[in-house]
Formats: sequence, C-alpha cells, structure tokens
Amino acid sequence: MKNLRITVNGTAYDVQVEELGGSSAPATAPVAAPAAAPAPAKKPAAPAGSAGSIVVKAPMPGTVVKVEVSVGQAVKAGQDLVFIEAMKMETPVKAPQDGKVATIDVTKGEAVDSGKVLVTLN
Repeated sequence: MKNLRITVNGTAYDVQVEELGGSSAPATAPVAAPAAAPAPAKKPAAPAGSAGSIVVKAPMPGTVVKVEVSVGQAVKAGQDLVFIEAMKMETPVKAPQDGKVATIDVTKGEAVDSGKVLVTLN
C-alpha cells in the first residue's frame, strides 16, 4: 500500500493505493507537498482589533449549516464550532485547543472556500 495525497480543486485528500503486480518499472508519482493546511497566518480576513490569536479555517469548500458557538463562549479542544456541508455530508470544524471565542466570521447558509476564516479564539 502507498499513502498518497491528492489535491482536487484545492482540497487535499489522503488516500491509500494498492499496487497490483504486473507492472514493469514502478511509477514515480511525485509526492505532493503536505496539503496547504491553512497555516496560522494573520490575514486580514477577521475584523482588525477584535480577532483572536488562534485562527480556525475551513478545511474544505462548502456551505455553513450550523454555527455552534457564540462570541465570548469558552470552548474546549475538540469541541464543535461550525458544521460545513460538502458533497451532502456535514463535517464538524472543531476547536484546535481550549480558548474563548473572539470572533465568528461566517453565518449559517454562507458558502465558504477552503481556508476561509470561520472563527478566531483567544
């Protein structure tokens, strides 16, 4: 089995591929650089002055179907913050660590691209 990362329309997918016998030379598939998992950057996507130091971004393009938190709310690592629907599946976006919600940068029904700032935490 080979583990590969495939990027489709800007979304990275980790897949396992089984090689079946019978091929001549092994294919040298270029291994893509690690998915451009949104780096904790200080982009001007959140309102200046009120943004938290921990930026939580959309892992994929989709539509926001639920916002589970409110500004000022304390959250624990792994707690659901926002749900995004993509390809008829709801995916929770979870808090990467304990903190307090500083900003909510999306609303229910909003279409988001991969990497869009959803929430910031302090």
